[in-house]
Amino acid sequence: MSSVNQSAIDPRLIQDAPGLAGAWAGFRRRVSQGELGSLPVIIGLSAIWIIFYLANERFLSAINLTNLMLQISAMGMISAGIVLILLLGETDLSAGAVSGLAAAVMTILNVKMHVPAVPALLAGLATGAAIGAFQGTWVTRFKVPSFVVTLAGSLAWQGALFSVLGSTGSVNLYDPVITGLTSTFFSTAASWAIVAVIIGTYVGSVLLERRRRATLGLVQAPLRNVAIRMVIICGAVVAAVSIFTQDRGLPLATLIFAGVVVALELLLRNTRFGRHVFAVGGNAEAARRAGIRVEFIRITIFAMGSTLAAAGGMLAASRLLAVNQSSGSGDVLLNSIGAAVIGGTSLFGGRGSAWSAILGALVIGSIANGMDLLAFSSSVKFMVTGSVLLVAASVDAVSRRGRQAAGRA
Repeated sequence: MSSVNQSAIDPRLIQDAPGLAGAWAGFRRRVSQGELGSLPVIIGLSAIWIIFYLANERFLSAINLTNLMLQISAMGMISAGIVLILLLGETDLSAGAVSGLAAAVMTILNVKMHVPAVPALLAGLATGAAIGAFQGTWVTRFKVPSFVVTLAGSLAWQGALFSVLGSTGSVNLYDPVITGLTSTFFSTAASWAIVAVIIGTYVGSVLLERRRRATLGLVQAPLRNVAIRMVIICGAVVAAVSIFTQDRGLPLATLIFAGVVVALELLLRNTRFGRHVFAVGGNAEAARRAGIRVEFIRITIFAMGSTLAAAGGMLAASRLLAVNQSSGSGDVLLNSIGAAVIGGTSLFGGRGSAWSAILGALVIGSIANGMDLLAFSSSVKFMVTGSVLLVAASVDAVSRRGRQAAGRA
């Protein structure tokens, strides 16, 4: 590289120099280009936890952190679907209503029609997938903005929820398979066995990916960066399970939520379909000229987003042991969208990750949980959450300008 003028190279393509000095210089360069990644949300989450711990030591207790993960599982699942929609640069305002309708379909089938739990759960997921495919098709074929289509859908699916529940208005859940989704906790031995499988699978997948890229002669991230990332992720998993085992054990709902996020991240980062999603979100016209099936990508992502919304609604119903006419309403949609944005997914499309659902849900859930411990009013919680969302959106906008400036440089 000595014969090449570094100033003539796109700074985003420059590899970090060896050593700590090179790593620090690379970090400063990425920050100046607006490539902040998950750093702002991790710093913010750490600050939130420190503040609430100083105000009430019970906040970081094992029982409260386990409750926190149970509280955010449903919202986080819906937020994971929102992340997919945002990656396309689109919006889904129907996610909350879809979650409530899917939960109602599952409940009516199971309780009123005596359909076994598994088929009822699958029917709920199918409801979400059908709605998402319909809305995605409408957006794609008729060129109607997703904001309008999903806003109309939000009203329509809310009405469908009322129709499905009928005059009853509320239906209680009793099936142990459905209620067990959020009331099942793995023993200490089982929890650590699951962790061993997760870490082994993760490390193996990373090493196999590096080997595959080396075989193909592709540029790879420095081994030092990969090792640091692996240590941080594995350490976070071990720390989380250590906390869970001090209480009731690893919650099944948390395992389901985390598993879905990991699967989505692998899909987005390691498959052609995932690369096409980012390409469409970055520039749909350029993606179309490159031969990418833009319409197929849009419809599929809308279907996946609504399916995840349905899954979140069923987790919420499992935890509340009931479905009623307010299921999926209130602040469910706003918190889910807020979690995706706060977690680092860009509102402008083409940038973000599935991890945004976990990080953003943790931020919103931590604020609500901590303020409940401190007996704050709902009005304060809404104002604080709104302020955090505004800051996250502002950081996203500033980062976007930084990337544009780096691209012009």
